[in-house]
Amino acid sequence: MKIVVVGTGYVGLVTGTCFAEVGIDVTCIDIDKKKIDNLKEGILPIYEPGLEEMVQRNVEADRLHFSTSLADSIAGCDVAFIAVGTPPGENGSADLKYVLGVASEIGQHMNHYGVVVTKSTVPVGTAEKVKASVQASITKRNLNIEFDVASNPEFLKEGAAIDDFLKPDRIVIGVETKRAEEIMKKLYKPFLLNGHPIIFMDIPSAEMTKYAANAMLATKISFMNDIANLCEIMGADVNLVRKGIGSDVRIGNKFIYPGIGYGGSCFPKDVKALIKTADEHGYNMRILNAVEEVNDNQKSVLFDKLMKHFKGQIKGKTFALWGLSFKPKTDDMREAPSLVIIEKLLAAGANVKAYDPVAMHEAKKTLGEQITYCKNPNAALIDTDGLLVATEWPEFRSPDFDVMGKLMKNKVIFDGRNIYEVEEMKERGFDYYCIGIKTV
Repeated sequence: MKIVVVGTGYVGLVTGTCFAEVGIDVTCIDIDKKKIDNLKEGILPIYEPGLEEMVQRNVEADRLHFSTSLADSIAGCDVAFIAVGTPPGENGSADLKYVLGVASEIGQHMNHYGVVVTKSTVPVGTAEKVKASVQASITKRNLNIEFDVASNPEFLKEGAAIDDFLKPDRIVIGVETKRAEEIMKKLYKPFLLNGHPIIFMDIPSAEMTKYAANAMLATKISFMNDIANLCEIMGADVNLVRKGIGSDVRIGNKFIYPGIGYGGSCFPKDVKALIKTADEHGYNMRILNAVEEVNDNQKSVLFDKLMKHFKGQIKGKTFALWGLSFKPKTDDMREAPSLVIIEKLLAAGANVKAYDPVAMHEAKKTLGEQITYCKNPNAALIDTDGLLVATEWPEFRSPDFDVMGKLMKNKVIFDGRNIYEVEEMKERGFDYYCIGIKTV
């Protein structure tokens, strides 16, 4: 089979590379010439464990190609994936101009039957718009080319995207015709050999499935953060509560770790888009509105603890920040809680020294030189008035606390991810604050 994937961001690049890995001929398209030139040289626009090696391997095997020209790549193509961005508009709705622009261009250049698949996260009803856009371009050419549309939402976790694609929990595909279903089944056959389920459904249901999945996970996070805040007030230990409820198979132990809020490219955007979609149809998503409110507030919890500890007097003080990306194993800074913390610290007149294993180059794009970027965790601690842990990178979990105490002016830690033990911190002479446990 031959496919094209339009868009070489997180979803498009992982999708194209993983299809190439199982022997499919793939061309990834992007209008950004510099990005394509870099990809041809093995320079990736994102950090994802294992992806760089997989890209290089499939380029060398002549299965994975990169181009700026959809016109040159669409001929002879069986399936065209649209994997471009759907950024939120000012009102929270998903902006479909890039998706529909690609659909129009596909219609301008396709020369035989193919399946046009939305891989981007799009609101219910988008496939109909994609279909109309493709058809309009074909009609302008005075041609009669048959095609189908399909919806194939992605369920990739940043930091584990390759495993998620190659060993999926499920593959969801929305189709309108048996012909499209057979082609998509053939395309995904290599991923079904180990029993991973493929679920075919109508297109609106497939589009809704993606939003519903992310909204449910975001809900679990906000629910646990709300419980954590109450635990702290009441003197309960949220870590024990989490273990107690997580052992119930109806609840499960995933996405119930308390922290300082969710971020990234998916949850914030998709929750907003689903709320907006409901508003447009006269329905109030009461639970999701609360999920979003809790999450926004949670990003300030660590700063609030810091201000209380220092009695509001932090002007001129310097704080270390460990972790910038919204989660480990990614350099993604979109909607990262660290950005809220930094903004509040700087606004209060404090200085920030930060370290992150992979995200500092991305942070500089947003923050510039407002903060100091350090070469390792300990360098960030020198002469600081406290440490804030914003991302639970593995290398932060077992530091040398004796060395840390000697480097810091004030032995105080504000742990936004609950990676240290309360009693141990007390024994080592640290003032220690975390989420959902009353420590002082």
